[in-house]
Amino acid sequence: MINKMMGIHHITAIVGHPQENVDFYAGVLGLRLVKKTINFDDPGTYHLYFGDQGGKPGTIITFFPWAGARQGRIGDGQVGVTSYVVPVGAMKFWEDRLKEYQVSTTRLERFGEQYLIFDDPHGLHLEIVEREEGAKNEWTFGKVTADVAIKGFGGATLLSTQPDKTAELLEKVMGLELVGQEGDLIRFRSTSDIGNVIDLKLTSSGRGQMGVGMVHHIAWRAKDDEDQLAWREHIASQGYGVTPVKDRNYFNAIYFKEQGDILFEIATDPPGFVHDESLETMGEQLMLPSQYEEYRARLEQELIPIEVRVID
Repeated sequence: MINKMMGIHHITAIVGHPQENVDFYAGVLGLRLVKKTINFDDPGTYHLYFGDQGGKPGTIITFFPWAGARQGRIGDGQVGVTSYVVPVGAMKFWEDRLKEYQVSTTRLERFGEQYLIFDDPHGLHLEIVEREEGAKNEWTFGKVTADVAIKGFGGATLLSTQPDKTAELLEKVMGLELVGQEGDLIRFRSTSDIGNVIDLKLTSSGRGQMGVGMVHHIAWRAKDDEDQLAWREHIASQGYGVTPVKDRNYFNAIYFKEQGDILFEIATDPPGFVHDESLETMGEQLMLPSQYEEYRARLEQELIPIEVRVID
């Protein structure tokens, strides 16, 4: 019998200027830049990974930054909101910190929890929620210390062109638990302690359009290669077209478009981010897969220079 899905592995989004991206996610949100590499399918573009101190699955948000690219529109067929979880008692810190950096926020209650809602500089919808679950993030950056630091993902809100089909996939195929319904949202929960809460919107938001400020795909966790292959067989047996396994250097990946038009990935937990850099130096150097190493000089000249800087 197939295992229940553990939860979110990573979320990948399209953004604008890479330095603006680094300043917000590292400088303001206090996440660690755990890997600076390139888009394997478009090597003239960065692929930047931000997460907790060790870059654990369930904490990683990744970005393809295209300076000057067209703004997208969030809507059906996409992840609408990316949720971050922080320690209980940290909400006031984040409300004050975002205000300090002129980031507009609103408070919202959903399923008995308080959420702090805001956008990143390129239009990506984000929110912060307090929960006991999940280990502390020991990464300290600027004024963001371990007692308030983002632990990882709280979850995500999915906008589907066919919510009934997406709900069936989440519950019947991927094994998420149906928690309940509130308004036009239904909530599912997976087995992990972070990246485990998925809200699915039942009403249409209008069709989304890919571009800057949009989530490109959401990736789910497989514990290893064997588990991933079992998931691949299981998903394919339900009539979904699943890609072959693709080597992404820090995990292996398979992809499929679910019936609500959201791009899903299933990624392996190993090998992680320390096999080509040490834990202490992760994110400091441009790391290239072997097939692009011979083009390093050209790529380093073409890519927009970026730096992680304390902006407090």
